[in-house]
Amino acid sequence: MQNIIKKYPPGDFAIWIIIYIELITFAALFLGYAYSRRLDLELFNKSQLLLEQNLGFINTIALITSSYFLVKAIEIIKKDEKTNTFFLASNYILGAIGLGTIFLVLKIFEFSHKYEQGINLSTNTFFMFYFLLTIFHFMHVLLGVIILFNLYKKTKIGDYTKSNHLGLETGASYWHMVDLLWIILFPLIYIMR
Repeated sequence: MQNIIKKYPPGDFAIWIIIYIELITFAALFLGYAYSRRLDLELFNKSQLLLEQNLGFINTIALITSSYFLVKAIEIIKKDEKTNTFFLASNYILGAIGLGTIFLVLKIFEFSHKYEQGINLSTNTFFMFYFLLTIFHFMHVLLGVIILFNLYKKTKIGDYTKSNHLGLETGASYWHMVDLLWIILFPLIYIMR
C-alpha cells in the first residue's frame, strides 16, 4: 500500500495538466462567444430568450450538489477506515453520479427540444456557440460520470483508504473542473444580457 501524504493540488499532477488545457480551451471559446456577442448584441439577446433558463438553473444546482457530494466522500475516506466508511462514501459518489445523469438527461431533452423547433448550429451565431459550448461541456460531463462510476466501484470495495486516496482526489478534481465550467457557462449563455 502506497503512503501518499499530499495536500495541494489534490490528485495526480497529470490531471492538473489536463485541467489547465481544458480551461484554456474553454476560455478561448468563451472569448469567441463574448466577441461575437458584442458584434450582434440584439441577435444574441433575442436568441437567448429561446433557451430554457429553468433547465439551466436545475442543471447548475445538480452539478454544484454533485461536487459537494464528492467533497463529502473524500472527507469521509480521509477520516476513517471502518467498513461503513466505504459504504457511506460510495453512496455520496453514487449521489454525484445520479446528479450528473440528471444533468445529461436534461441537456438531451433541451437539445431535442431545440432541434424540434428547427434550431441547430446553423440557425445563427448565438446558437452556433450555444451548441458548440454546451455539447462540448456535455461530453465532459459524460466522461465525468464514467469516471465517477469507476470511483464508486473502487470506493465501494475499499480500494481508497485514509492513506491512499489519490485516485479519488484525481477523479474529483476533474469533476470539479466540469462543475466550474458550467458555473461560467450557465450565466454566460443563459442569463447575461
